[in-house]
Amino acid sequence: MSFIPKRLKEFDFVRLFNELGWDQLTVGLEAEVGGHVYSLQPVAKKKGVQVLECLPGTDGNIPAYAIRQKIERKVTADAREHLIIFTDAAQTRQIWQWVARAPGRPTQYREVKWQQGQATELLEQKLKAIAFDLNEEESLTVFGVAERLRGGFDRDNVTKKFYRVFQAQREAFQRFIEGIPTDDHARWYTAVVIDRLMFLWFLQEKYFLDNDKRYLRNRLDTHCTAASGMSFYKAFLCPLFFRGFAEERTETNRAAIQAEFGNVPYLNGGLFAEHELEREHGEAIDIPDAAFAALFQFFDEWDWHLDERPLATGKEINPDVLGYIFEKFVNQKQMGAYYTKEDITEYIAKNTIIPCLFDKVRREHAAAFDAHVWPLLQEDPRRYLYPAMLHGVDEEYPEEIAVGIDTGAPNLLERRKSWNKPAAPSHALPTEIWRETIARHQRTREVLAKLAAGEVRTVSDLITYNLNIRQFAQDVIERCTDPALLRAFWVALAGRLPRKSNEKFRHGLSVLDPTCGSGAFLFAALQILKPLYQACLTAMSGLLADEAIHGRPLGDKWKDIEETVERFHAGGTDRQCDYAVLKHIIVHNLYGVDIEAQATEIAKLRLFLKLVALLEPGDEIEPLPDIDFNIRAGNTLVGYASAAETERAVMGAEQQNLFTSAWDDIRIRLAAVEQAYNNFQIQQVQRGGHVTPEDKQALRDQLAELEETLNGHLCREYGKNPKKPKEYKAWKTSHKPFHWYVDFYPIMSTGGFDVVIGNPPYLEFKEIDYNFRGYVTLDSGAVHVVCMERSNNLLRENGCMSMIVPLALVSTQRMKSIQRILEEGRNAWYANFAWRPAKLFDTVNRALTIFVVAPSSKSSVYSTGYTKWTSDTRDDLIPCIAYSRVPDSRPAFWIPKLSNSLELSLLLKLMNGNKPTIQFMSKNGAKVYYRTTGGLYWKVFTDFAPRFVLNGLPGSSSRETHFYSSVRYVKPLVALLSSNTFWWWYTVTSNLRDLNPSDIQNFPIPEAALSDSRLKQLGNSYLEDLGRNSSMLVREQKKTGRTETQSFKIQKSKAIIDDIDRALAPHYGFSEEELDYIINYDIKYRMGLADGEADADE
Repeated sequence: MSFIPKRLKEFDFVRLFNELGWDQLTVGLEAEVGGHVYSLQPVAKKKGVQVLECLPGTDGNIPAYAIRQKIERKVTADAREHLIIFTDAAQTRQIWQWVARAPGRPTQYREVKWQQGQATELLEQKLKAIAFDLNEEESLTVFGVAERLRGGFDRDNVTKKFYRVFQAQREAFQRFIEGIPTDDHARWYTAVVIDRLMFLWFLQEKYFLDNDKRYLRNRLDTHCTAASGMSFYKAFLCPLFFRGFAEERTETNRAAIQAEFGNVPYLNGGLFAEHELEREHGEAIDIPDAAFAALFQFFDEWDWHLDERPLATGKEINPDVLGYIFEKFVNQKQMGAYYTKEDITEYIAKNTIIPCLFDKVRREHAAAFDAHVWPLLQEDPRRYLYPAMLHGVDEEYPEEIAVGIDTGAPNLLERRKSWNKPAAPSHALPTEIWRETIARHQRTREVLAKLAAGEVRTVSDLITYNLNIRQFAQDVIERCTDPALLRAFWVALAGRLPRKSNEKFRHGLSVLDPTCGSGAFLFAALQILKPLYQACLTAMSGLLADEAIHGRPLGDKWKDIEETVERFHAGGTDRQCDYAVLKHIIVHNLYGVDIEAQATEIAKLRLFLKLVALLEPGDEIEPLPDIDFNIRAGNTLVGYASAAETERAVMGAEQQNLFTSAWDDIRIRLAAVEQAYNNFQIQQVQRGGHVTPEDKQALRDQLAELEETLNGHLCREYGKNPKKPKEYKAWKTSHKPFHWYVDFYPIMSTGGFDVVIGNPPYLEFKEIDYNFRGYVTLDSGAVHVVCMERSNNLLRENGCMSMIVPLALVSTQRMKSIQRILEEGRNAWYANFAWRPAKLFDTVNRALTIFVVAPSSKSSVYSTGYTKWTSDTRDDLIPCIAYSRVPDSRPAFWIPKLSNSLELSLLLKLMNGNKPTIQFMSKNGAKVYYRTTGGLYWKVFTDFAPRFVLNGLPGSSSRETHFYSSVRYVKPLVALLSSNTFWWWYTVTSNLRDLNPSDIQNFPIPEAALSDSRLKQLGNSYLEDLGRNSSMLVREQKKTGRTETQSFKIQKSKAIIDDIDRALAPHYGFSEEELDYIINYDIKYRMGLADGEADADE
């Protein structure tokens, strides 16, 4: 490779790539931009990738940053994978430009700059990286999908194998621990020690520990051979943790540390600082050598590495696999916490972080923002729809399908008979029937038309139309050429470090997970923020290059941009720039709290591993950031969250004292905390900067004093006496108070967090051993609802929030108060997901809702239908989310689950002048029987009691109930409640877990329908058919014994049910299109057209 510098300096790119093994490219391209035609000369090609040299413009200079981007987009139309080398006429400057593509991530614009007189080493290194990336991208087009799929299965297998033994090892290790009296604290300390050791296991695999790949094992063996009177834990590990890794090197200690531990790096960071349990129990803690021997033996059975190589042997452990393991298994079901897959965490993170970022920037630069941002959607609408939505949209439909498109022609139901068949793969996503494919295509065309017409011009629209918001944000920033607007994006993201003594520190975009577990949502936020940081740096570098190309001196308006670019690129390599970006994000953007202390330790470990994964042997390891004040252990729901709450508590306790103010004292102390906290963050992101243990301890002491003061006040509010040590300690142990206003004072004192995301615990009050007070939503009886209210209180006025919670949020009376809180002054989106045939959480049978809320001057509410899917179509689930507007005035507590505008029309017709079923019920008379549980796809209503036999004796099932009505109404009511219309109503309005009396009582009925002889006749025919198609289902149950239950195959009566809806249509005023929709609603799953069988009524 010695030829590279010479060829670069000679601008001889053809020979350069020829010697690199590329093939000859003979045909160039032209790109017209702004009335000028730029010539792109052929350089080389390799497996579909083209290298082109763009000659300078008429002024002899390299085109400006914005023009270079436009040229790149023009070239993409002819050569998707390419590399462009921009040169000037004098052959003094080069800019190498390419677009990085990775599956599931936004494409990112990249440039590398060089000019005569500079060393070529950096460009040589980047050139090799580019070549590798291009080859990798090319292979991804052929093998990428299969490789990712294979990797997913491998990861699951590795996870199960590793964790099965790891869990046993961890429990065994905990039993070895001496000197920690409580099981809870012993379990916590087990996590602390094992997390440290796993981190070091990764480091030693890269020879960062004394150049020894078996450093820890060899040191243990040496210790055991020496037969020391002390344990390995006390003699070696504690000194290694607290001196070797946590003590900054000085002239006085360097040699001693080297002699004792060998060549190990100074890591700093909270991971190797003395833990609070170590401070509390001190010398009493000990762990026998046998504990480490067993643990190290287990670790040795696996291949530990920090990169993302394919999982070939099933024994590889990398940070992603480890994170997956912790997410999947540490979030225990008994804590109401469940593993959240990456598609959900990404959806929630991107649809809060990016809207919040855009809103912040637009508030400062509205005119410049609107002029730059929204035209991008018009320029290339398809770029911002997901591939799943676009699939097949340009294909012509077969004649038997096309004949059903025209809704105005007669016999629509007959013309659409073929729409329930599986659609052609050329048109359809996996498992789609034609009805679904056409609905998706129609939605896609509507959105494309709105984008092309320039009708999408608000941040909220990006969520409503489920656009590829990550790609859009990437393009918006990378294509920004307005220094003021670009600076606004950067400051909104990364904050502002004071450049002068009179400047104030400004925090970056703050993202909180208030029930963070082991960090899944924080990791998702990291993945969203990183490319946005990189886009800003790319754009800033491009603008600086333009100034240099034209020889313009950098004035004051560029100074902060220049300093920012230099700070993040100070390391000189892409990896070191990435390290600086990740470190800044971890310190300045991410915050988390969890009641389980061991979960927070894992979250911090995973973030540290994300950083270390960027390092290579020989790199100088920068001190790790200390994020002990970012990710905290405590009870999100117990403690003071605002200034008002804190002041009220403190002043209430001081009413008897007229001469001193405890509140004034606390405010003075909080000001000192803010200064120390901000300095703590600032110092860590400056290259080479870190915080001393003394500074950290001083901040910790300040916080501890304030926390203890507030704990005393709060303890009294809970009816306990803080002056009784045993009572006070028991209260603190059970409630784990966390005072947001103190512990995150710099954030809370400026209005709160910008973004709150997460997956709160799905627990009822009766399932927890602590209580809380002062919440509006206490009537919900649900912990996750109170978490939502607390999160709302922690959110900045113009902040965004999103969580995944049970479907009850949109469908039960007790959720009314939290709905009101979420929607006040905001737009709200509710995406609703079923739990059969497939489910979002593998380990729980629960229907779920993802809500997103964002600020708006005029509140609007949007929802999706009740989305069902099969497990093999999971990848298309989130990209195909379709929201519909919900009426501003809702008649009840439920938020209707609407898939499209047709469903809104149906809803309005049902509610227009019809009477609820309860008006046709009575206290006695004839009975209508129904089952309160079961029936995922059908509900059974009869005018007779279904047969039930228990241990040979006739009886009635506890699942059966009934209501009374007039004899003349019974058969019409059975027909109405068995109709497709009722099934649609039930799906749109209920929680779909049980059939509650209110689900029936509130169903709107046209009174005239009850006197319709045709409906009465159909009701009778349906009941007869139901009986003919029934059978006795026998079950042997441990508690109750042998049961025999009359089971109904309702789908066999579908033709009669459809006739019922035909009879109902004129009563409700349904159009033929609406009737077609109702009759075929949910048909793929109800009739078993998807994989698997539809249930009957069980």
